[in-house]
Amino acid sequence: MVKFIYQVAIQVFAFLFRFVAPFNHKLKLGVEGRKGLLNRLRTSFAAQAAGRPVAWFHAASLGEFEQGRPVMEAYRNAYPGHFILLTFFSPSGYEIRKNYTGADFICYLPIDTPGNAREFVEIVNPHIAFFIKYEFWFNYLRELRKNGTYILSFSSIFRPGQIFFKFYGGFFREKLRYFNHFFVQNQASVSLLAGIGIRAASIAGDTRFDRVRAIVSNAREMPEIGRFKGDKQCLVAGSVWDADMQVLIPALNALTGKLKAIIAPHEIKDHEIAGWRSKLNGRSILYSEVTAGQNPEGFDYLIINNIGMLSSLYRYGSMAYIGGSFGAGLHNILEAATFGLPIAFGNKSYHRFQEAVDLIEKGGAFAVADGNQLLKTLENWAGNQEEALRAGNVSAEYVKSGTGATDLIMEKVKQAMG
Repeated sequence: MVKFIYQVAIQVFAFLFRFVAPFNHKLKLGVEGRKGLLNRLRTSFAAQAAGRPVAWFHAASLGEFEQGRPVMEAYRNAYPGHFILLTFFSPSGYEIRKNYTGADFICYLPIDTPGNAREFVEIVNPHIAFFIKYEFWFNYLRELRKNGTYILSFSSIFRPGQIFFKFYGGFFREKLRYFNHFFVQNQASVSLLAGIGIRAASIAGDTRFDRVRAIVSNAREMPEIGRFKGDKQCLVAGSVWDADMQVLIPALNALTGKLKAIIAPHEIKDHEIAGWRSKLNGRSILYSEVTAGQNPEGFDYLIINNIGMLSSLYRYGSMAYIGGSFGAGLHNILEAATFGLPIAFGNKSYHRFQEAVDLIEKGGAFAVADGNQLLKTLENWAGNQEEALRAGNVSAEYVKSGTGATDLIMEKVKQAMG
């Protein structure tokens, strides 16, 4: 019965997806990107991949892509003759990484209807399939199992409250049983899976640790950012939303002249950025104005109005604030941690992120409830260099100690590939 409901629900979802798309920019990109996709796979993909074993990597969005990237690159090195297919569900992943050179073919994943899944797997015929963190699509998993594809999940983390572990979660547990192996982040996840009869699971950790460690050596030098920072301490506020800025702005206003800030919004909305600038007491400049030739020296705030450079900005920071935790969920704190920065974020929705819980416990990160708590935290770091350095070292060591997941996953891959 639940399977039937799922199949009906996914058809309804596909219809609503197309119906609402004209009124939502992100949905519209997703709908447009999927038009004629199976035909393109049948022609262009099939011609390019002809005669080569296919490895399929699926990422929900940009964050999952970054988790999967170390494994994709390791797979490419181990099997240079194989063809790598990378799919995304969300436009926020596909539109930013559609030109990534580490994959041979990049596209959206068609909606998980029985027909789409059957045709997709028939065309692609993957030898091995990697699902990064989550994205457990029933029809695709069923078709992959019928196809004889080896199915791996990595960087996943499970919690008792998830539907897989409820008495009524039988259908959702069935999806998990299609996987050949799970590489999870902690022992609690291994135990939860064992409790529902899934023992093909082992701890590898989070592949993002491997990714962010590589960022340090590959981070771009940006002289214009150095000119903005000068010799002052600088806060890097990464992936912030309006809810974060309502907490940040009062704290920054109280520290005007004492602390510079680089502000990188999670989504670029010109009207929202204009509103933030009007509320900030200090002088602000857009990154686009800097690249157009304006000198950033003498400004208090640099607002990054483009996407894709945040990971290189942390090298110019003295401390970091990471957005998202006053909303749906905390964004990536590991990029800031790997540069040895003390980190602050909202106290509302960070508990699902193991690295946030760990760093709070170890003293490298701090959760704040409001602007007053954030102000006290920033004042402490700005006025106590020794304390800021200690917390930053905790962050850096935490990332260093968490690397190695990619190697563990590739050992299993090589066993599976014979």
